[in-house]
Amino acid sequence: MKKTVSLALASVVMLTSLAACGGNNANTEETATNKPSTNDAATNKPENGGTEEAAKITGDVVFLTNRTDMIDKQYVDYEKRFEEKYPGVDLKFEAITDYDKTLKIRIASGDFPDVVFTPTIPNAELPNYFAPLDDIAFSGDIHFKDLKAQEGKMYGISSGGSTVGIVYNKKAFEKAGITALPKTYDEFLAASQKLKDAGIVPLASNFKDKWPLDVWVYDMPTLLAGASDHQNKRAESDTPYTMDNAYGKSWSIIREMHTKGFLEADVNSTNWEQSKKDVASGKFGMYLLGNWVINQVIENGAPAEDVGFFPFPVDNSGEAKAPLNPDFFYAVNKNGNVEAGKAFVQWMIEESGYDDFAGFIPTLKDKESKLPQLSEFNTFSPKFFEPAAPIDAATEIQNKAQLDQAAVVQEFVLSKDPQKVLDKVNTAWAKAKKDLGL
Repeated sequence: MKKTVSLALASVVMLTSLAACGGNNANTEETATNKPSTNDAATNKPENGGTEEAAKITGDVVFLTNRTDMIDKQYVDYEKRFEEKYPGVDLKFEAITDYDKTLKIRIASGDFPDVVFTPTIPNAELPNYFAPLDDIAFSGDIHFKDLKAQEGKMYGISSGGSTVGIVYNKKAFEKAGITALPKTYDEFLAASQKLKDAGIVPLASNFKDKWPLDVWVYDMPTLLAGASDHQNKRAESDTPYTMDNAYGKSWSIIREMHTKGFLEADVNSTNWEQSKKDVASGKFGMYLLGNWVINQVIENGAPAEDVGFFPFPVDNSGEAKAPLNPDFFYAVNKNGNVEAGKAFVQWMIEESGYDDFAGFIPTLKDKESKLPQLSEFNTFSPKFFEPAAPIDAATEIQNKAQLDQAAVVQEFVLSKDPQKVLDKVNTAWAKAKKDLGL
């Protein structure tokens, strides 16, 4: 949910996606009580954070978020600060899990919130649901502005950027006797064995939660293929998933990690929120995720100086590689409160501080990241792979086949015959491709 150039840019994660556990609307009675009065002209003076333009933006605006962990916490502050600048707006936050699936259902119903993250639909469908955002006057140029564009109009704005690598607990490495960070895959396996021998779970996979496995679907194949357009190229084949291509090689790595006992003891009962505590405490040694998780590990008890970040060595070449990805893209419901929605998106990018909180590389190109771990990452001089603009054909085939690639990774890792898993997926892919006439 990934994305550089000099890590003042960074992440495709894919996707790698932000997730957390339950929550409800962040509009508490206290914040509603403290909301500035729209009848007080003074609240709209520039010295109080308001402007004449802000006064023209009114009404309710609801943001549907996946960050359930921020409800009743950071979002309370966001609500207060945004409403101070836009006193005519009543901002609300709604958080859900299983974000993409739930949002698609709500969009299909014709009733969904004013601001959302773009769902996994072809770019050609974005104008059906969302308003163009090209008229938002950002203070500078932004990253990834063409990735959610259609016919020259921008329908999505990235919430931040990230790269993917190994987030590690330095104390755990010290306990395991790891004195040099691995630069090859064999060295990585050797380090994992040292962690295991020291009683430390080498890698937190969050296998059961599934969404963390997206790195094996998007990012690792990019690094193994040396190109970021592998998802698009699937549309050219009836058998896009093979043991000897980027997907089979990527999924074989995590399968090997599981076989060697380098993942959680019971991968089917992993827990995302608990894993952050376990990496923070040194019970687990590493994550393979985006830099956005660094602050979450620190929030769960790890001293900032004990958390490090280095590129994942996917092969034995010794060359550091990393994806450069956007995270989720803000979009504004074209049938909702469009002006207030645009104001909120601009405020989130320029004023909220969400990129620093989330550990993102800022969407604004001239804004520097405050994350020191990115400096460590950059010392490896990684070769970065930026995302390719999606091709609708591949997305259409995937949706027609009802293909959940992270679920396929789960099945591949646990199967006694992973080739049969690939055969099954390829059969479904070929049928969907034929049915669509592609």
